[in-house]
This record gives sequence, C-alpha cells and structure tokens, in this order.
Amino acid sequence: MPANVETMFYVREKPWHGLGTRVEQAPTSQEALELAGLNWRIEGRPVLTEHGDIIPGYQANTRDSDGAVMGIVSGRYSIVQNADAFAFTDFLVGDGITYETAGSLRGGRQIWLLGKMPERYIAGDKFEPYICFTNTHDGSGAIRCCMTPVRVVCNNTLNMALRDAKRSWSTRHIGDVLGRVNDARETLELADKYMLSLEQEADKLANETMNIDEVKKSLDRLFPVDEKATDRQKQTAKDAKDQIMVCMFRPDLAKFIGTKWGFLNAVSDYVGHTDPARKTKNWQENRWGNIIGGAPVFDKAVSLVAA
Repeated sequence: MPANVETMFYVREKPWHGLGTRVEQAPTSQEALELAGLNWRIEGRPVLTEHGDIIPGYQANTRDSDGAVMGIVSGRYSIVQNADAFAFTDFLVGDGITYETAGSLRGGRQIWLLGKMPERYIAGDKFEPYICFTNTHDGSGAIRCCMTPVRVVCNNTLNMALRDAKRSWSTRHIGDVLGRVNDARETLELADKYMLSLEQEADKLANETMNIDEVKKSLDRLFPVDEKATDRQKQTAKDAKDQIMVCMFRPDLAKFIGTKWGFLNAVSDYVGHTDPARKTKNWQENRWGNIIGGAPVFDKAVSLVAA
C-alpha cells in the first residue's frame, strides 16, 4: 500500500497517496478515530519462547481487532490507547481547531491526528497552521505534538526549528478531565508561541539580503561533494542544487528573491514537492515523516541562514 498508510480519513481534498475515507466536515476526535479505523485497543500479552515458556520482563503490544503484534516492549511499558491519546483534543475545538485527517502508518504502529488552527499571516503570506498529534505502539516513540505551518499559495510546509520556541513537544494524557484541560491549554500556548516566533523570524529574514554567491555557497554546504564521490553522487548533488535554484525564481517567491526568507522557502519547496532521484520503497512514507518530524536538509538550511 502506498506510503505505508493502513487506514485514514481526510476532509475535502484527496491527499497525495489517494487513500482514505473522504468526509465533508471535520469531525470530533471520537468520530475521527472511527472514520480513520483507529477504534481498536492495544493489549500487553506475554512473550513466549518456542517451547511456550514466558519470557519475564517483556510484553507483546498486540492489537485486539486482528491479533497483530505492534512490537515487543519492556514489561514496564505503559500502553496509551488511541482513544485516550486523542481524547483531550476535543477540548481544543472550542478554540478554533478542526480535525482534518487521522490515520495509521506501518500496520498500526504509528497513529496520527492532524488539527487545523485559524490561519495566520507571515511575512505578508497566508499560512494555515496545523498541529499534528502522533503516538506509537511499538515502543519507538512517545505521544508527541508538532507544529506544521503550510504556506497556502504553494502548499509548502515550513517546519522551522526556532531558537526561542519549540516546534514539537510531548504532552501528558491522563484519565481525568482536569488533566486533559490543562494539557489542551498548554498545547495551545506552545503552538501560539511557536507561530508568533515564526512570524517574527520570517519578518527578520525577509529583510536580510542573500546574494547569488551566498546562495551558491550555502547550496555547496547543503550538498557537499568530496573528491571520492562517484559520478552519480556528483550528479545527484548538482541536480538538487539546480532544482532549488529553479524554486527560488518561481512566481510565488518573486517578492522574496534575494532574501534569506526566499532561500528557505525555496529549500522547503524542494523538500516537499520534488521527487527524489531514486524512489525507494518507503520514499512517500519518508516524505510524510519529514512533515511530522522535520526534514534534515531544511533543518541544515535554517542553521546556515541563522549562522
């Protein structure tokens, strides 16, 4: 299945992988879990040897709907059910958040719910800020929230790591209502702080020049090639640099040409929309991972510009 998407729903526009159940309105979190096919539970079952003996200190996180094993974890591992992980998001709805998509990846090992916040204007452009809530059942990660602002005019994600505001954070999910209210309030405060800091950083970078020589030097550092590089590696680096240069001069970035902000948006365009030179089996899943966790190439570009 493309992108390792197991089940999902989406609002209005079909996503790039063409999968999922289409709905007209963003549902509540409970409806989202059902539409996304996430209304199952995880059970911690004993791990057995080939002779049927219990291996102490471990458990198999197993899905109750089909018996699929998500992962082998320590016996001290605390399972967070899908419904519990996202229950507190209902408290965000009153603050203008709507649910746009939810689903599972890698056979249910990772689940997500994407919430859309009210639009903002950054450096004169309209952005749609999203909060992505993710959880894993194989022991590979914690419950996490991350900001993913999308520049509307070109549908580019701008996952910038900022010095004074985190883009991602973990949040507690406990059973009592008061705990969920506090988590929701903290999540909104962190998200709003990130968007405010992004606005300030964007305004600053949009007023800082970056001439063509500086761009070329930065691209050389983004895609370094040493003497031992093969012809293919050299060509791959050259193609990447050429593609970013093309992105820089696209009409939607005309007002930012010659600025650091324009350069970063061009790199973001390249990361989010340019097909890789070699399409591996997981390339679409990796792109989705870049949206959730941030792309290394873009992170490095942000560091170069900041330096």
